[in-house]
Amino acid sequence: MVELRIANLTDAASVAEAYLAARKRFLSYAPLAHSEEEVRHWIREYLIPRGGVYVAVEDGVILGILALSKDQEFGWIDQLYLRPESVGRGIGSLLLEHAKAVLGPPVRLYTFQENHLAMRFYERHGFHPIACTDGGGNEEGCPDVLYEWALKNGSEKPNFDR
Repeated sequence: MVELRIANLTDAASVAEAYLAARKRFLSYAPLAHSEEEVRHWIREYLIPRGGVYVAVEDGVILGILALSKDQEFGWIDQLYLRPESVGRGIGSLLLEHAKAVLGPPVRLYTFQENHLAMRFYERHGFHPIACTDGGGNEEGCPDVLYEWALKNGSEKPNFDR
């Protein structure tokens, strides 16, 4: 049974391990912009303390992480990563549906254009691409796609009225 809960500082090492394992396995084309130690420090000192970080846990093991934020216009999925061995079990869907419920529409996120698995995953869950970039706005310098999930007239459709 997978449980979703708010991450706390005692989770920092496990969150970092899940993040790093997912990056190595699924995003090898997008090298880390920071050392692994800097990533661990960022997770421990910034990401978890600022709040909005959820973990999917089974038998005491963190299988997935979700980091959310909100600005004046949009909810944002800042991070959604699964341990490689947890992919295909519905955990990503569980985290994504939780994000939609917590943030409410509209929700936005970026993913790399080369991350075809993620793009198909988000599109299956009602997200629509609304912009592409050359990667100049991310630390990795990899072209990315901006996705949005929005309800318009009661159905899931992109909201281009902004």
